[in-house]
Amino acid sequence: MKKKFLNYIVFFVIVGYSNISFGQNSATNSGGLVTTVQPKIMVIPYTKEGEDLRTILEADANKRIAITKIKEGFDSRSFTTVDFIAKLKAAKDNNVFTSDNQTDIKSQIIQMSGADVYVQAEVIAEKGEGGNSVKLILTGYEASTGNSLSNKVGESGRFYTDDFNKLASKAVESCVEDFLNVMQAKFTDIVNNGKSVIVDISFDAGSQYKTSSEIGSDGLPLSDQIEMWMEKNAFKNNYHIQGTTDLRMILDDVKIPLKDQATGNNYNPNKFALELFKFFKGIGLQPAKDIKSNTIYITIK
Repeated sequence: MKKKFLNYIVFFVIVGYSNISFGQNSATNSGGLVTTVQPKIMVIPYTKEGEDLRTILEADANKRIAITKIKEGFDSRSFTTVDFIAKLKAAKDNNVFTSDNQTDIKSQIIQMSGADVYVQAEVIAEKGEGGNSVKLILTGYEASTGNSLSNKVGESGRFYTDDFNKLASKAVESCVEDFLNVMQAKFTDIVNNGKSVIVDISFDAGSQYKTSSEIGSDGLPLSDQIEMWMEKNAFKNNYHIQGTTDLRMILDDVKIPLKDQATGNNYNPNKFALELFKFFKGIGLQPAKDIKSNTIYITIK
């Protein structure tokens, strides 16, 4: 039996909204639980090498169908959806894009939309003598950290039809309910309990300092000062130290909020890294910072 496989991949970006119970004194401190509503969803096409996110939908009707059907699946379950084409046009009109790098373009669209979560969906359209089918693989991620939220596979079944519109609908219907239920539960948990980042603190080769160095007006070891700062600034005081040596300290599960507790705006690892950077400057050190996905790297000079 001869088969032809057509693979399509799209991305969803989910923008969460919540009513924040303001914390006592900082962006990361919360005085209580946060009440959430269902997130907004925006569907974004994935681009392979050589494809441009800004034009990809114009060239492929099947991708437009897949995006529309998944969007309809969310709409039918009372999720509010955002029009990707409208956002893309606004970005073009306002000259938002600073490069032609596809990763940068996607990141800029996500940032402009206020995205909290993206969902990768791979749509596989299969043509064969025994009939045609569509398989849908959904994977949801928290946008600023890359942590997985939900994974589901849906299938249309095999039919003697070339109407991939209907096949895509069947694939969506077979898995979207379970996918959204799991995603919503984990999304709500993140809002209430924070999202995890890793903080990796090390020292430049020429640095005169180490974690045991007594620094600041209190003369406490640097490692103790870091832990005291984390206790105060991690979301709901929740953090975990993986290990500490003289030249390195790794905190592998530091909770930061989904939203800034003082303003209600989105909160991300870069903002937490900035506060940590200011802490080190405040005790007389010269830090350098780098952020990759959910890991914050601090190097003391």
